[in-house]
Amino acid sequence: MASAYDVIVVGGGNAALCAALAARESGASVLVLECAPPGERGGNSRFTAGAMRVAYDGIGDLARLIPDLTDEEKANTDFGVYGQDQFYDDLCRVTQYRTDPALAETLVGQSLETMLWMRGKGVRFAPIYGRQAFKVDGKFKFWGGLTVEAWGGGPGLVDALYAAAERNAIEVAYASRAIELIHDDGGVRGVLVRAGGRTAPIAARAVILAAGGFEANAEWRTRYLGPGWDLAKVRGTRFNTGDGLRMALAIGAMPCGNWSGCHAVGWDRNAPEFGDLSVGDGFQKHSYPFGIIVNARGRRFVDEGADFRNYTYAKYGRAVLEQPGQFAWQVFDRKVAHLLRDEYRIKRVTRVTAATLEELAGKLEDVDAAGFLAEVGEFNAAVATATPFNPNVKDGRATRGLKIDKSHWANALDTPPFEAYAITCGITFTFGGLRIDGNGAVIDTDGAPIAGLYAAGEMVGGLFYFNYPGGTGLMSGAVFGRLAGTSAGRAARA
Repeated sequence: MASAYDVIVVGGGNAALCAALAARESGASVLVLECAPPGERGGNSRFTAGAMRVAYDGIGDLARLIPDLTDEEKANTDFGVYGQDQFYDDLCRVTQYRTDPALAETLVGQSLETMLWMRGKGVRFAPIYGRQAFKVDGKFKFWGGLTVEAWGGGPGLVDALYAAAERNAIEVAYASRAIELIHDDGGVRGVLVRAGGRTAPIAARAVILAAGGFEANAEWRTRYLGPGWDLAKVRGTRFNTGDGLRMALAIGAMPCGNWSGCHAVGWDRNAPEFGDLSVGDGFQKHSYPFGIIVNARGRRFVDEGADFRNYTYAKYGRAVLEQPGQFAWQVFDRKVAHLLRDEYRIKRVTRVTAATLEELAGKLEDVDAAGFLAEVGEFNAAVATATPFNPNVKDGRATRGLKIDKSHWANALDTPPFEAYAITCGITFTFGGLRIDGNGAVIDTDGAPIAGLYAAGEMVGGLFYFNYPGGTGLMSGAVFGRLAGTSAGRAARA
């Protein structure tokens, strides 16, 4: 590392690399500080499936984004339309209309443009056939507003971005942790960095914080999210401990957003404490809309069919954490087994099967067998069987008269063999962050921009509250990373 750069980017994931590439476009010299070693680079981005929610007006937009889409794929697929209005409405709806309108408009309005820009940097995209499409009358049909993923998933996205950084002469320092912002009355002047057991200052004309949230910090999780959150599994990197947030708050940055909220999902009960790159996101279990979820008492506690899983999975992890013992079981029968996503078929999975419900009840570890059998009996009797089952739409096949009714995709558990999967809470990222302006600059507690300081990715507060639409995290990282990088690069060169 040199002693000075035009722009320093703190972080090493999707948002950080997009920021670095955008800053480099202005001619700025750029240093990326990745606190992980090379084998664990990429932050949470590397642990994702690579899905990116983008507004598009039909196959024409998708063809620009995926130019290698074949004629056969175009003919055999109904990609539909997912316009900006629909994206915006979905974001507002799942955040209970708390999302910042200006941030939401930036995210939605720049989503396609940003992905085309990434494509120009060498990132390839593909339709998410394996996770987001069902075959109806011989033709694939996408649902839930999520159509596109990075080629190779999260690992492919990260590798493509690092390859682009190398081609653009962006320096990356691994195992280099930013521990303090260097600042004075004129703003931020650089970063104090610890690397190789030594601490040294590195000067910069602009610093972009894109270091993720505090999901890997058990103490901060308990402080901000509440009691019990120290027991959650961490889906991704062990390096997202809130360092970027701590450094910014220490110099007067304004906190913003849902600091008591996070993205948390159903995660294999016996998964390791932190994410495992050899498994990636395979510990997630997201086909629950087609079955039921029961707790230690054998009772259901959420509406599994409230909406497409894209709009509920990020909040149901919290519901699992609130159950006795912080676990639950997802239960399915043979009628829907073919609909289960690929993550249900990995080797490292906590799974039991049985020929009868009575046998299954005895295999559900730590579950009250009698309570479970009573719950299934009540559920089966309440299914509105006259309504056809259709996994492609919110079919209205519901239960009636239960304490917690299932709104869609309700099927009686009556066809053996039966199978069940044990889950706990897996936290993905935290929602609390920093307030930024329209240029990506961090705002201080007096409401003024902090000169030379920008933020992107999970560190942007005010976008997500309570929940989020699937695929919006990577899209947000790319949009606000590009925005912050462009602003920082221009300011530094000016």
